[in-house]
Amino acid sequence: MVSSRFDPPGGLTDLDETGLEQWSAFISVSVDAAIAGRPDHTNDAPRAQFYNLTKTDTAEDATSQDISWIAFPRQVKVSSVSDRQRWTRADSSRDLQDEYCEWSVTRRPDGKITRVTYTCEGPEYWQLLAQTRPDTLLELYQQHVDPAVQHGDLFDASGSYIPRNNRNSITTNGAMHLVQAANTLSAEIELVAAASIVRAIDGGELTGEQELINCGQYGAPQRNSDPHIGGVVNSIARLKADLVLRNPVGMYFGDLSTAGWDTPDGSDAKSYWTYVRGDDGHPVRAVYEVPKELEFVVGDIVIDGNPIEFGAQIADFISIKAIAVACRFGQSTAAPMTACVEDIEGLAAAFSAAQLKSRLI
Repeated sequence: MVSSRFDPPGGLTDLDETGLEQWSAFISVSVDAAIAGRPDHTNDAPRAQFYNLTKTDTAEDATSQDISWIAFPRQVKVSSVSDRQRWTRADSSRDLQDEYCEWSVTRRPDGKITRVTYTCEGPEYWQLLAQTRPDTLLELYQQHVDPAVQHGDLFDASGSYIPRNNRNSITTNGAMHLVQAANTLSAEIELVAAASIVRAIDGGELTGEQELINCGQYGAPQRNSDPHIGGVVNSIARLKADLVLRNPVGMYFGDLSTAGWDTPDGSDAKSYWTYVRGDDGHPVRAVYEVPKELEFVVGDIVIDGNPIEFGAQIADFISIKAIAVACRFGQSTAAPMTACVEDIEGLAAAFSAAQLKSRLI
């Protein structure tokens, strides 16, 4: 069956009919561009096993596959010398929160954490919402960030939306949607499409996450997300299946694991984790907060012997997921690619340097 259109992430209902059509068109164009591959790279197309589900049939043997990873930024972890240092760093800047999950921390005057808000909503949806229903966008900020947010906090003098506004740019003043440069839906779509190319180098198929991402040049090898997404996608492609990101396309919360967590009153620590946007199976916004009627706050909860002092401590236990769907298993006739991706501009520069060197010899 061919899908009639791409739906908004999480089944969100903020858009009007015009916005819904524009959203579907945006995702379709993004998918088609990803199918075509990058024109400034060699060995990057065709991506014959990645398809547009609004143009190509999804067969009856279709099956879904969750692809999940930890929300804490691995690039921060591997470059830090202690847990406290990495938690401090990850809480210091949204630009370091690059695993498709960003957060904002609320504290009491004495410094104890009372609430941490997490989002995995891509910025593209909010750009469209700003263009088609700016009043709704403002209402959502007032509902989820602060009732005091005003139009001028979110839009410039010309009426254009400011994604990195003063209520959605740092780690202490609200987090409405993703703003880190790599945390976009477009990047997710491109990554999955690029990873769908099976590669056989020197006669042997590549199967490792790092060798695949380095050969395919998609995403950042140091992240939790990119190499793992690529590895799972490529393992499906090696089954000679066609694949795509499942509708609705998005990044979603997978789960929060609270094993090793202790609360002052012995209550279930996971009961304070709440999804506040998105539908079942596709949550895009979450809050960790203890109800005000209880006599303790988030900062009184202990994880593996350490009281919660950072939103990053909780991110250690949050999983984010993308959802792929694959079909036509065993039917793809696409031949494995026998070379790795090369940047054409880089090749041209290397060729020019080689020419210059040959003239000087």
